[in-house]
Amino acid sequence: MAQMRRRDPEPPPGPPRIEFQPGMANQMLRELAPLLAEEGIDVDNMDVADIETLQRAMNRAVERHNMSLFTPVGQTRELAAAALRLVVEALADDDTTLASTILDQVQPESPDSSAPTVSACIGITLGLLDDWLGGHYSAAPPRLADRIRLPKGHWQGERAARDILALASSGRAFRALGSLITRQGGPQVLYGCALALTATMRTWSNDTDTPVPELARTAIR
Repeated sequence: MAQMRRRDPEPPPGPPRIEFQPGMANQMLRELAPLLAEEGIDVDNMDVADIETLQRAMNRAVERHNMSLFTPVGQTRELAAAALRLVVEALADDDTTLASTILDQVQPESPDSSAPTVSACIGITLGLLDDWLGGHYSAAPPRLADRIRLPKGHWQGERAARDILALASSGRAFRALGSLITRQGGPQVLYGCALALTATMRTWSNDTDTPVPELARTAIR
């Protein structure tokens, strides 16, 4: 389990890692099959004569697939939102061990929607912060972004959290999702989301004299 709190500054992100997994391409193709079908492409009988048309269709399908992963609904969203609320409450109480344990249970994938997923937690956080800090949520205190400060000390995901808050202040965090993950890495963006969300909740709590747990229950959904 990676502890969120660090003894020393977070090291610079390394280059993107490329991992080959046998069968991964075929699995991805099957996941994209319904979206490709809408483009008129049958994955079991693909005509590769027009490579450019096929590539454009693949690009659109991948973009829509990724958007669905980071825009959770139903049970997937409820599980991720619940995990985020617990992390925020733990960090607000300075219980970094509990927060780290909760984030460690967030899964890369959950086909049966039985566990919170990394993409759902990231997508929910970026969408909420865009609304709150970008001035699109009337219940949030005005100019909230101007007063947010990350917790003192060194943290996993601190660099990502600063990027997220800066982008969200102009409502651009969700749109920058791809570049955030490429630049910082998925795990760091997840930790950064937790930090940015907690810092925002603490500031909002101070502004409105509302306890963080109460605020988290009503705002993180």
